[in-house]
Amino acid sequence: MPVLLFVGTVVAVISSLGAPLIPSIAASTGSPLPDAQWALTVTLLVGAVATPVVGRLGDGPRRRGVVLVVLAVVTLGGVLAALPLGLGWLIAGRGLQGLGLGLTPLAIATAREALQGDRSRATVAALSITVVAGLGLGYPLAGLVAELGGVHAAFWAGAAVSASALVASAVVLPASRVPAARPLDVVGALLLGGGLAGALLALDQAGTWGWTSPLTWGLTAGSVLLLVCWARWELRTPAPLVDLRLARGRVAATAHSAALLVGLSNYLLLVTVPVLVQAPGAGGPGLGGSVLVAGLALLPFSAASVLGGRLARVLADRAGRLVVLPVAALVQACAFVLFALLRGELWQVFLVMAVAGLGVGAAFAAFPALVISTVPPSETGSATSLNQVLRYVGFALGSAVAATVLAAATPPGAAEPGSGGYATIAVVGTAVCLVTAVVAWLLPRSAQDGHRSAPEFLTGRS
Repeated sequence: MPVLLFVGTVVAVISSLGAPLIPSIAASTGSPLPDAQWALTVTLLVGAVATPVVGRLGDGPRRRGVVLVVLAVVTLGGVLAALPLGLGWLIAGRGLQGLGLGLTPLAIATAREALQGDRSRATVAALSITVVAGLGLGYPLAGLVAELGGVHAAFWAGAAVSASALVASAVVLPASRVPAARPLDVVGALLLGGGLAGALLALDQAGTWGWTSPLTWGLTAGSVLLLVCWARWELRTPAPLVDLRLARGRVAATAHSAALLVGLSNYLLLVTVPVLVQAPGAGGPGLGGSVLVAGLALLPFSAASVLGGRLARVLADRAGRLVVLPVAALVQACAFVLFALLRGELWQVFLVMAVAGLGVGAAFAAFPALVISTVPPSETGSATSLNQVLRYVGFALGSAVAATVLAAATPPGAAEPGSGGYATIAVVGTAVCLVTAVVAWLLPRSAQDGHRSAPEFLTGRS
């Protein structure tokens, strides 16, 4: 159980080496802020594609070997990002680290198979919020290391963590008892990767090319076409990369849709707040803090996300599990409203992130129960991979949208965005959260009686 949680922590470390370090990466490499933002976006993009690939490979008897190989690649990526080779190599290393974002579904599948009773349920619930909680803890630690030793020292520390997880996993993790392995859907992986990469590139470059540019619209249309072809392929191929049929039914479809929307709104704040905190305070909306202060500003998010996961179980017991997601989305919407009104002082940013953590932690604690309730144990890896894919797609979209909005709000010749950019982020985030609440409320009330196995994962008891 501790090793599985350690593997989940690696995912948090990979993500925490992103947002608070972006301004420092831009400064150390002499790159514009939108270009440095790819050090985060590429990790989330690779994670979105790698999650179903890793999940599919790990659904069979090769699960232990897949975990070890992925951890080795993540360690290599950390070393590559740590070397002072320029922004291009740093982004390449961050891309390799993105493979590690696919480890959580395998950890959940291992917990469900190798552990019994309360230990299994408690581990699944803990893994569901480990990434969220670890983000807030990893951000100040990454900021501290970067403050003391520079940006590359933070990546060296990340490589050390993933190498430790590799050793621990090699010693402890058992082999899977699932006898059959299924083939990898290479065509599906290429279509999904191409579609997502094209969409994010179009969104990122729209400010440079122009929103009405034929190149912007052509790339967007091509990306949509690839994603449509991917969906049709996944529904027809006998061994799909992501079995979209597992999303049929209103419970599963709503859980997966909400995962994408919560991921998007989550990263709107996780990207924007470090930029706001580190922006110069003289004559602008910034707070003039260091990278360490930017990391500390996200610490309340971590603590509140753990509390949000616990409150989700209490709410599920008293009001029913179907209430958790819409309530969590409304709490997250309150965070964006606060961000629109209160962001001129550091304590106000702490308050915003604490409220956001409550909402995100509750939502992420609710997802595994809803997803697992609709599939047999043999499909746990694939089903949780689909939910994780949509989370990471939401993360990547949130990262790209935040970068695009802030870049558009940066006056010509200025290095930092104006106040209007942060206000726009608040409006967009509030709208996304309200849509999430509406989507989550569409869960059928009868599903509470139709899936008896779900509440035990959310509440920690049968």
